[in-house]
Amino acid sequence: MTRSEQRARTHQILLDATVECLVEFGYARTTTQRVQERAGVSRGALLHHFGSKADLFVAAIHHIAEQQLDQVRHAGARSRPRLVAALRQAMSGPLFLAGLELWLGARTDEALRAALLPAERELGRELRKAFAAESTVDERLDFESLLMLLRGLALTSILRDDPAIADAVLSRWLDGLASA
Repeated sequence: MTRSEQRARTHQILLDATVECLVEFGYARTTTQRVQERAGVSRGALLHHFGSKADLFVAAIHHIAEQQLDQVRHAGARSRPRLVAALRQAMSGPLFLAGLELWLGARTDEALRAALLPAERELGRELRKAFAAESTVDERLDFESLLMLLRGLALTSILRDDPAIADAVLSRWLDGLASA
């Protein structure tokens, strides 16, 4: 393995470890020490890739957004219901939870908020592009309401996971679009 490949691999391992720590420990208890230990790298290796905790979290939100976009792109969604299912999959599970931890941290951490906004805007733009292929008259409102609905379902599932109800809620949303 070349040095360049090794650097890229270490970078990836650190980002994956950050996501795991965010899910397991939450934003407040995710430390660079924990990430370093989870990744199995030296302090120097961590600092070589990320000079600060803020740098690590900014890279993590980009990492999360890229993985979510990849999930949507690889779903090959050619219809509104398939696209909704792909978005639902991308906006649930560990990636969503790690992103949620960063969102909640950004509520009171202005520097983190400022760092997260560009990545979130980019993710939104890319998701809107996928959604636009199946557009209706008010595409933006349809898209924003879907994101809000999916985020709400993902949050609700933390305390009450009932896939049948979530399926019914999404079905009703799709029916509402079809009749609009």
